[in-house]
Amino acid sequence: MRLLRKINNALGSATGFQVRRAVPRQAPKPAPVRARPADRRPAPPEYRPPADPARDRLLRRPVFIIAPVRSGSTLLRMTLNAHSALHAPHELHFRRLEVHCSTRLAERAISVLGLERGDLEHLLWDRVLHRELVRSGKSRIIEKTPSNAFVHERIAACWPDAQFVFLLRHPAAVARSWHEADPVKRDPDQAAHDALRYLRAVERARRALPGHTVRYEELTGDPEAALRDLCAFLGVGFEPGMIDYGSGRARDLDRLEKGLGDWKDKIRSGRVQPGRDAPEPGRVPAVLHDICEAWGYPYAAREAAR
Repeated sequence: MRLLRKINNALGSATGFQVRRAVPRQAPKPAPVRARPADRRPAPPEYRPPADPARDRLLRRPVFIIAPVRSGSTLLRMTLNAHSALHAPHELHFRRLEVHCSTRLAERAISVLGLERGDLEHLLWDRVLHRELVRSGKSRIIEKTPSNAFVHERIAACWPDAQFVFLLRHPAAVARSWHEADPVKRDPDQAAHDALRYLRAVERARRALPGHTVRYEELTGDPEAALRDLCAFLGVGFEPGMIDYGSGRARDLDRLEKGLGDWKDKIRSGRVQPGRDAPEPGRVPAVLHDICEAWGYPYAAREAAR
């Protein structure tokens, strides 16, 4: 080994090169794969009523129409919006507005103010709706997004002075209209099961909250009587222009949500007109029988005969 070292040193002095043992080249280690977080919505925040409603809320006595899809809520909204004191805008979907603190420092700062994430979202909701009401120049706002039925408890906590209107329609008629709104997406059976989610949510809200019930069949059959009772509940006087709601309001059609369905012509006519007949009792899907019974609608031939 000493001789080899001397030879290597002499070679290095003469040529500038040395002989070294080759080291096997190792394959590079693969970079660690980082697990991607699951794409899912964060858990809904805990919520509570405002500690001081007079200071924390700008809205006073907001009105919420709790209704399933395809129940005539847009028709009801249009009639109420024709009232000089009531502003019923298009569906606002305000409950989808969320607040998130991007740092722990921000969370601690907000917590020092006595606020949590749910409180911040309620402040945002109230501000958005109040802004829309002020723009209208009226005194009361009415909101009718059907998905509000799923969060009725939180809405009641957010606005302790809120009033609730429950709009009902024959469940089979709701399912039929839901299918006709998009026959490719929902066949009749799928439409019935999907509509049932909304129907059950409305029923839970009816059992949990005080309010006034309006039936689509009454609204289209005797609109003046139905609207007089509703106005009395809201504490405003009935105005005949509510029935002729389309007069001078054609521009509202540009703001309507899509899928007006079987009462599209009624809105364009500007006057409440009779609605479609409900499905025959013997043709009501079995999945809707329980909710039909709870709401007092016929759902079977023998039941209708009684």
